Amino acid sequence: MADSTISFLVLGAVVVLFVWNRLPVELVAIGAGLTLYATGVLELPQVLAGYGDATVVLIASLFVVSEGLDATGVTTWAGQQMIARAGTDRSRLLVYVMVLVAVLTALISVNGAVAALLPMVVVVAIRLGRSPSQLVMPLAFAAHAGSLLALTGTPVNVIVSDAAVDAGGDRFGYLSFALVGIPLLVGVIVIAVVLGPRLLPERRARVIPPDLSAHARTLVRQYLDEEQVARLLVCPGSSLIGRSQADLVLPEHPDVTIVGIAHGTAPPLDGGSIADLQVDPGDSLLVRGPDDAVSALAADHGLRLEAPAATGEEGRRLLNRGAGVGEVVVAPRSDLIGQSVFPGMVTDSGDFVVLAVQRRGDDLGPDPVTLAAGDTLLLQGTWEALDRTVHDRDVLVVDRPDLVRRQAVPMGPRARVAVAVLLAMVALLITGAVPTVVAGLLAACAMVGLRVLTVDQAYRGISWTTVVLVGGMIPLSTAITQSGAAEQLANGLVDVVGDHGPYALLLGLFVLTAVLGQLISNMATALIVIPISLSAAAELAVSPRPVLMSVTVAAAASFLTPVATPANLMVMGPGGYRFGDYWKLGLPMLLWFGVVAVLLVPQIWSF
Repeated sequence: MADSTISFLVLGAVVVLFVWNRLPVELVAIGAGLTLYATGVLELPQVLAGYGDATVVLIASLFVVSEGLDATGVTTWAGQQMIARAGTDRSRLLVYVMVLVAVLTALISVNGAVAALLPMVVVVAIRLGRSPSQLVMPLAFAAHAGSLLALTGTPVNVIVSDAAVDAGGDRFGYLSFALVGIPLLVGVIVIAVVLGPRLLPERRARVIPPDLSAHARTLVRQYLDEEQVARLLVCPGSSLIGRSQADLVLPEHPDVTIVGIAHGTAPPLDGGSIADLQVDPGDSLLVRGPDDAVSALAADHGLRLEAPAATGEEGRRLLNRGAGVGEVVVAPRSDLIGQSVFPGMVTDSGDFVVLAVQRRGDDLGPDPVTLAAGDTLLLQGTWEALDRTVHDRDVLVVDRPDLVRRQAVPMGPRARVAVAVLLAMVALLITGAVPTVVAGLLAACAMVGLRVLTVDQAYRGISWTTVVLVGGMIPLSTAITQSGAAEQLANGLVDVVGDHGPYALLLGLFVLTAVLGQLISNMATALIVIPISLSAAAELAVSPRPVLMSVTVAAAASFLTPVATPANLMVMGPGGYRFGDYWKLGLPMLLWFGVVAVLLVPQIWSF
């Protein structure tokens, strides 16, 4: 059997399996490469070459950079700033949201931008008395348009840019994509603002992302009742300044328990424990005890009782750049069962301060208690320590600390460093001072080396599904080209549209790419269509650049189904959408993308 025939059969099987969606896409991609090796179409080094390809390495690096921005709260801060300025007008709010997600997408990818902003947009919609269904689908669709604002917007851009070099031309510049991305974004916004109210359903969300922006205040009100806890402001000259949490045991005031510290500035701890964080002027001490005993403590140590009106700040100050609070439940069969704890104690590890203990919703007071299964504890600790509780078999974490941090502490520890790394990477990519993969690797290494991320966080931030999928599909793309299958498909396409000129070719490629893109991953679609498009361009003797850019635009036009992209699926639950809701608003946007791909692209990159 001819190599081209085998390549056709493998390609057809891959598409069917992707559409069937019963097998992991990574398994399908790897299986395709192994099949091509077993049938002799490709040699083993060619099958494995995808995983060492510069494109795959760059994509993985960009995921690490994206995780650094998200983990430090940069994306949350940007969202809060933009939405705060949007006001209550629907059209204005929609424009702000869509512009913001598009800009974020250009920097951190479609899925990352949508995931970062989705909870915030849903909460804002509910607060304003609007249906989230009117906002979250435009959010996802604007992200697709924003992926064409810069090279880093989507892995497809990287793949296409490398394909341009392989075709004997120059790489697409970092901002070259914006020449079509900006018109696409403007059109998507106009369609959403004008047609959205008519085409989008008004439905209640089935799944609402949690609003954790006021998390600390909620916990303080639940565990630290204002009638039980007083708040003492640390004045300049206080004798307690410079003491650590572990040194705040005051035997001369036995009737007063110092529960914890609400830090006013809270610098990052750089790996230290909460017990090492010292009392500073402007901090607040949370204390329990009779009024006269609390007054005596304040007089002896240079403290001032805060007025009740000021107590609304303690929640925000318990969650800050250096430390936060977490709510945990003592698990069944936990080693903590039977241990004695009391509010204000520092754990043996030095990682946490116990702020409060409750049993069946009732506070157990300031005295030592013996823990039992099901007891809940309010802990204060560094964010690193709180993150470790997720994997602690002794406790069950109520709200994941990383989610709390990202919503409640915008511009957290190392946020400015993360932004600086991003700007440096963008500068390298724009100037071309180093190869793109080197710029990506330098930025990823800087995120870890400058302690924006730990090594484990960097690994978790990489979408390994994407990496394996791209690496596994590159051999199939190679086989399609090498075996002559791409040339045969291109000849067939040219036979159909060739008499009508290169514009008809762009239209044919757009339709082929867009149809596949509604059913399978746009990355897989691009890797399938790119060799066909290059062969077709050669057959018609036209420049490959407009052809490749047209394919890029078509690959981003994933509007008609919820399964087209992970971003579309993300908004399905919060928006209360059904499968058939997507095409109503998606079809006008798909048509707009077609206009840009077929008519505008050749005006920028001539045939």
